[in-house]
Amino acid sequence: MPDSPKPIALAPAAPALPLDVAALVTDAQGFMVHARAANTRRAYLADWTDFTAWCSAHGALPLPADPRLVALYLTALVNGSRSPDGQWNSRPKRVATLSRRLSAIQHYHRVAGHELNTRDPVLRDTWRGIRRTVGTASVGKSPIVTEYLKALLETLDPTTVAGSRDRALLLVDFAGCFRRSELVALDVSNVTHQKDGLVVTLQRSKTDQEARGDARGIPYGANPETCPVRALDAWLQMAGITDGPIFRAVTRYGTVRPERLTAQSVALVVKRAVSAARTAAIEAGNQWLAQTMDPRYYAGHSLRAGFITSAAAAGVSESDIMRQSGHARSDTLRKYIRHATVFRQNAAAKVGL
Repeated sequence: MPDSPKPIALAPAAPALPLDVAALVTDAQGFMVHARAANTRRAYLADWTDFTAWCSAHGALPLPADPRLVALYLTALVNGSRSPDGQWNSRPKRVATLSRRLSAIQHYHRVAGHELNTRDPVLRDTWRGIRRTVGTASVGKSPIVTEYLKALLETLDPTTVAGSRDRALLLVDFAGCFRRSELVALDVSNVTHQKDGLVVTLQRSKTDQEARGDARGIPYGANPETCPVRALDAWLQMAGITDGPIFRAVTRYGTVRPERLTAQSVALVVKRAVSAARTAAIEAGNQWLAQTMDPRYYAGHSLRAGFITSAAAAGVSESDIMRQSGHARSDTLRKYIRHATVFRQNAAAKVGL
């Protein structure tokens, strides 16, 4: 009969090391802060500041807040009102803004160890009534479709530093279907040239907060005048940029600054180009384009929306559009597609009117 196995000798236990609890708490709090995107944190802080100011103006306790008090706050946001002492002033807000405010109030309650009872009948029914009465449809900016983009490009002088940058910005943003934050975060190291065009690697995006990375292809354009690859190469060469941020500030004297553009800068570039296109349309007697190119209706998101709209109108599949846009949900994408295909296979066009 074989010998039974001998027990394995265990190494003596290591002496317990004292934990630096204070340091661990500090580190944990730092990770908690980054559980949400920076834009969300800034928005929540602004929302919470507004709510506490409203409570202060009305002598109410913001934390923990009575659900019925929150219902009154949401009502005040819808109506728009001013407190007697002038400490709180609000214009009428859209339902999307109210929804974020409510989320921010819930967030700060949880952080403080409280729970806002959103199932309270008064708060629940007030919030439901606001959405039914005011409506939940979002009011977005107009899309810059391919036709409009070409009109914008015609106003930009590629022989100037600012003109070269703006051409590259508009074309790369459109073809890559980037969010503004994604576009301005691009560095030269994120872009590689291949036979068919560029591969742009996003280190982080709205739908990739854990930085898994996302690669998007930007092919060469059929027309050299509207080719995003050529436009980007021309900008980098003219600006002498070999590393660091791709899209940078340019002074009025044509000097390229080292700092990257902000997301708001993208919106300003778009509005400036739209305004120039409108002026050109008026001078050319194109009243339709002049009315369409109103800077009030366009912003940085117009390029991303325009790409999706143009692709859908051209019959590109939802899956292919989502691969380029980085959308995680198809229902979010379809709101653009509905606008693009409103006249395609339209029943009213087939009834003989």
